[in-house]
Amino acid sequence: MKISIIVAKSLNNVIGKDNQLIWRLSADLQLFKTHTSGHHIIMGRKTFESIGKPLPNRTSIVISRNPNFSVPEGHFISHSLEEAIQICIGKKLDQVFIIGGAEIYSQAIAIADELLVTEVNAILEGDVFFPEIDKNEWTVISSHSYKKDEKNQFDFDFVVYKRNSK
Repeated sequence: MKISIIVAKSLNNVIGKDNQLIWRLSADLQLFKTHTSGHHIIMGRKTFESIGKPLPNRTSIVISRNPNFSVPEGHFISHSLEEAIQICIGKKLDQVFIIGGAEIYSQAIAIADELLVTEVNAILEGDVFFPEIDKNEWTVISSHSYKKDEKNQFDFDFVVYKRNSK
């Protein structure tokens, strides 16, 4: 099973502030939808709460330490990243997407096979960060640039990284 991380981050690795995205990028949201639709997505509880509901055409696996936390029927709760991955393995999935937040990304980067990174061409203030991408461990396999316009607040690049084999 391929484990893919999908994230939007600024040049200084900021991914959000006050549990919210800090940019308006319509093209990035469309890329996110295109890549994750029809798949299982793993996220932390805060990310799930910031979205507000399960995303259409995706199965959510929410990681929470709170034993009383619940999700709608058809979605799953796990108590660790490892447990979330085991749910996906048990379902014999071809691919799963890790969609945040910072704590989950920090754990998942060690086991991910691929990074799908929207690199927002701005230095922004925030309170949550994506881990540094070690260029010795990852190779860029594709990159596509998007220009700022009325629906996209900043220029950005959509970069796909593949883990280097050991």
